[in-house]
Amino acid sequence: MVQFLRKHFKGDLVIWVVTLILLGFSLVSVYSFVPILVKIEGGTPFKYLFKHFIYILLAVLAMYWVHKRDPMYISKMSKIIYYGSIALLIFTLFFGTKVNEAGRWVKIPFVGLTFQSSDFAKLALLIYVSRMLVKKKDEMNDWKKGFLPVMAPIVIICGLIVKDNFSTAAILFMICFMLLFLGRVPFSKLFSVIFAGILLFVMAIGLHKALPDLNILPRYETWVNRFTNRYENADDIDAPGNLQAKSAEQAIYSGGFLGQGIGKGKVKEFIPEAYADFFFASFVEEFGSFSAIILVLLYLIMLYRIMRIALRAEHLFETYVCLGIGILLLSQAAVNMMVCTGIFPVTGQNMPFLAMGGSAMIMACVAIGIVQGVAQKQEEKVSVESEPAFA
Repeated sequence: MVQFLRKHFKGDLVIWVVTLILLGFSLVSVYSFVPILVKIEGGTPFKYLFKHFIYILLAVLAMYWVHKRDPMYISKMSKIIYYGSIALLIFTLFFGTKVNEAGRWVKIPFVGLTFQSSDFAKLALLIYVSRMLVKKKDEMNDWKKGFLPVMAPIVIICGLIVKDNFSTAAILFMICFMLLFLGRVPFSKLFSVIFAGILLFVMAIGLHKALPDLNILPRYETWVNRFTNRYENADDIDAPGNLQAKSAEQAIYSGGFLGQGIGKGKVKEFIPEAYADFFFASFVEEFGSFSAIILVLLYLIMLYRIMRIALRAEHLFETYVCLGIGILLLSQAAVNMMVCTGIFPVTGQNMPFLAMGGSAMIMACVAIGIVQGVAQKQEEKVSVESEPAFA
């Protein structure tokens, strides 16, 4: 197996192994966690398993194809990718398919599958910002020539996402802010961004309340309810959103150290999105806290290897994009865990490589493909340098 991976999959072997382990395990977990989906939408667990398998196959093929590309080629294509993500988000804004009162999805004709446009936009923005940080690195003190060309794409993408997915927009903005910090953007400008962001958000809330017919923030009430129910009405089991949060906590409690066993969890059958937004709770119920510790270690190992590749990168673009990808993947996993354990209010972040969801899995694998492309360049450079020189 190791020899096969070494021959066909270049780059960091540890990341390949961890990624393939998570993807393979997702087949078992998704098949076990879909009873609630079968009750709501019908069908059989095998139907959803087959659909998930198709997504995994597409994700692995995309990851393999991307890791064969030179990362600097992706850098050159960053503007096209960025504008394509804007077009997709605008299309979703007007013609998107609504799921759970949020219009985040685009329905793919003829095949009946859906694609969440923000999953593509997240990676597109990280690539474009990484490119712009390199291009404008000597002009960051100039508002017009340096800072605004880097900041404008962040505001546009996050502004288009926040309407239907506040948590994703907030995480993405935070990661881009960290990249700006690493890109040595002056502190005065960073603090100006924070102040302007808070001001814009407060103005948007004010307009939403003053002109409710415009429905500027259609999920504003949902955000407020989730926050207040988590921190002010935490003991009210009848409050909207508290039932699923309490069920998630109960699932974790019932899992114990070794878990109930595959397919034997009972609380998961009453948790909405047990296969996605509450994946970690279902996982702990059936596989136990010991397996949860191993899962956390796998994500941390992946983050460490990605950071290692980033710091060894030959070009600044490669460093920035690898750091952004590593932080994004770990942030999504951490938020899912904290929601399930009651630390965060309920929000829609699933577990990378594990949860059922086609676009999220495909784009996570594409992101790993980019990292492996960088690692492959480093591997080739080392092999060339280690070759003996002959007179």
